[in-house]
Amino acid sequence: MKITFYGHASFQIETGGKTLLFDPFISPNPQAAAIDVNSLKPDYILLSHGHSDHMADLETVQKNSGAQVICIADIAGWLNNKGISNVHGMNFGGGFNFDFGRVKMVYALHSSSMPDGAYGGNPAGFVIYSEGKKVYFAGDTALTLDMKLLADENLDLAILPIGDNYTMGVDDAIKACGFINCKNVIGMHYDTFPVIKIDKEEAKKKFADAALNLTLLDIGKSITL
Repeated sequence: MKITFYGHASFQIETGGKTLLFDPFISPNPQAAAIDVNSLKPDYILLSHGHSDHMADLETVQKNSGAQVICIADIAGWLNNKGISNVHGMNFGGGFNFDFGRVKMVYALHSSSMPDGAYGGNPAGFVIYSEGKKVYFAGDTALTLDMKLLADENLDLAILPIGDNYTMGVDDAIKACGFINCKNVIGMHYDTFPVIKIDKEEAKKKFADAALNLTLLDIGKSITL
């Protein structure tokens, strides 16, 4: 399983012979200027919620690739109205077996609306089960007790927001690791805007002091799980 960071909350996971792209916000992000959005040809796009800093490139990537979009049912209807019919709608607690593995939609505590102001349902996270691995993509979320429902999943990796202001900050993300019972974390949703700038070295130290492993990937870089 190969995981590549495209900035902000956008990740690509190659697993089970397929490519999954999460929350494509790339072309409007100056920090991701080296990433050519038109070269991305995922098989699936997983969308956590409707804010523009998570789906700005969704229509472009979907039309270039024909990817199936996996999202909450309310957004699926909005996408259908935009002419995107290859959509798989889900809702909280539900799971589905795809050709690369299984996806379960889980709760996220945030807000959601579409770029045009339309209703966007509720924000969500995902647990991906593939190649014998379990990966939690939290989406935009605050710390919530619902995370404790993941404690017995034996997660291999959690991708958590750490930028504060709009989502959890570092301290709450550390608490979240206790709730979900996962020691291995990739940070996301930080440094993109001035209000979510973090001290990376301080963040790494705080995680290390809590006996947790925090990885902060450079944009365009990958790790193998």
